Amino acid sequence: MKTNLLSMTLVALVSLGTLAVAAPGSGYHLLKKVPLGGAPGGGEYFDYVTVDAAARRVYLSHGTEVKVVDADTFAVVGTISGLKRCHGVLVLPELGKGFITDGEAGKVIVFDPKTLKLTGEIKNSPDTDSLIYDPASKLIFTMNGDSKTASVIDPVKETLVKTIDLGGGVEQSIADGKGTIYDNNEEKNDMAVIDTHTLTVKTRWPLAPAGSPVALEMDREHRRLFSSGRDPKFLNLIDADSGKILQSLPITSGVDGNVYDPDSGLLFVSTRAGKLHVFHEDSPDSLSEVETIDTEYGAKTMNIDPKTHNLFLVTSDFGAPGSPTKKHPIPERAATPGTARLLVYGR
Repeated sequence: MKTNLLSMTLVALVSLGTLAVAAPGSGYHLLKKVPLGGAPGGGEYFDYVTVDAAARRVYLSHGTEVKVVDADTFAVVGTISGLKRCHGVLVLPELGKGFITDGEAGKVIVFDPKTLKLTGEIKNSPDTDSLIYDPASKLIFTMNGDSKTASVIDPVKETLVKTIDLGGGVEQSIADGKGTIYDNNEEKNDMAVIDTHTLTVKTRWPLAPAGSPVALEMDREHRRLFSSGRDPKFLNLIDADSGKILQSLPITSGVDGNVYDPDSGLLFVSTRAGKLHVFHEDSPDSLSEVETIDTEYGAKTMNIDPKTHNLFLVTSDFGAPGSPTKKHPIPERAATPGTARLLVYGR
């Protein structure tokens, strides 16, 4: 009996030792780098990444142009030109239309996803930044940073329906698909909750301990929001119905992208510091840290292909840090023109 117990104990210890050594990470690693070249007009700027999984295309905002990449081969297959400084791209296949926010022009540009030709424009507010589609109201909402507003656009008529005052520096937003949009307000350090039927702000939620919130994502099945802030640097897990912060986890500096994969339960957070934080949703009320992957400095925006689960990030070369300012106490580094590149991470 003692011998059997000793044998069982040894087997258990060996098993535990094996688990400790082979503790699983996310399995994500760099698959490919794709150079994007220089955008017309010089300078270097890149922002949101949009994946059209059905059409197998990835749209990359790149200063005065949008680069279009094949989601499977990672080859650059097209360019949308004639912009001033673009930020976000939205494709609505059911309408055969695509939309691009041009912040410097204060417009939303309409294009044909098949030909990539510009077909129209909608006058909007200065610093038109991110944009999302709300399936409940069938309207587009753009978040206009410096204007501190949200614009509501009818994508069929291509007209501005209303401008909503959000009272502070708006950032990324997410729609729950049931008539509510959540928007991070970097200036107010809170989240504005918008009713997409009345087109009004119905409540606001504080986001401490995170500050300067920017990146936002949602687990729609479990009604959970993932909001990341830059100062203080935290990721918040939030109840989407009550606004209660359920958990806060530290992250690195310069966050700009949150992506949730419902198939794996993994949440990815990308930061300017060149870190890709990977968390797992263990339950609707709890996240655990899986690992932190070193990417490249500046790779702060990203998106995911729901078919292959590949992640697409964008960065470039950067110069030496400048002098600290009141707005940027941590000195920023200027991007080197013509060096933008797509980073593809997968399993």
